[in-house]
Amino acid sequence: MKTIEIPYYTSHQELHVDEKNLKAVIRAKMHEFKTEKTEAEIVKEAMDNPIGTPKLEELAKGKKNVVIVTSDHTRAVPSKITLPLELAAIRKGNPDAEITILIATGLHRPTTEEEQRRMFGDEIVDHEKIVVNKAFEPDQFVMMGTLPSGAEFHVNKVAAEADLLITEGFIEPHFFAGFSGGRKSILPGVCSAETVNENHSYKAIASPYAKTGVLEHNPIHEDMVKAARMV
Repeated sequence: MKTIEIPYYTSHQELHVDEKNLKAVIRAKMHEFKTEKTEAEIVKEAMDNPIGTPKLEELAKGKKNVVIVTSDHTRAVPSKITLPLELAAIRKGNPDAEITILIATGLHRPTTEEEQRRMFGDEIVDHEKIVVNKAFEPDQFVMMGTLPSGAEFHVNKVAAEADLLITEGFIEPHFFAGFSGGRKSILPGVCSAETVNENHSYKAIASPYAKTGVLEHNPIHEDMVKAARMV
């Protein structure tokens, strides 16, 4: 009997397979990758050389109310590395900025303090203003218009009222949005249940363009992009 450890949440699950039924075990080699730079140095280098936009410290100048939208406990975003660098860049450009970290939950349950400490570190949890999106509490949201699909766009007031809105996350293939990341931090990330359910509805997912890796003509992606631009 072969025991294979499958990564699951913060630990793993064990899969037991009879040797006669096992052809091979394929393992990723990402942990074998070596670099002379630390993770923080790689992120800082990218932030110092942005593509198609001024640096974050430049964007922060003159902006009083700054909001960083970050992923919740269901996403493996290395926020312990990225958030301190983003906060430092904002304060370098504008020491007086009032910064809020808004956790994008979509329809997920609220992220607990214990999870926040694991994701962000104690320093950020103890000293930064953190708000958790709660999709099923209508008072958290404001109506900003209508999306291409005809759905109403209700977004978290914290994001809507920002002078500078920043999102962080990672990009990977998504089975009906084409890819995750970017605009998806807004819709579904910080939208009301009503808006998320319209975006993730059967009629939207039934589109032949709502597929992994497809963005062009994808109605789910188009609503997400429109929402991000509106907010």
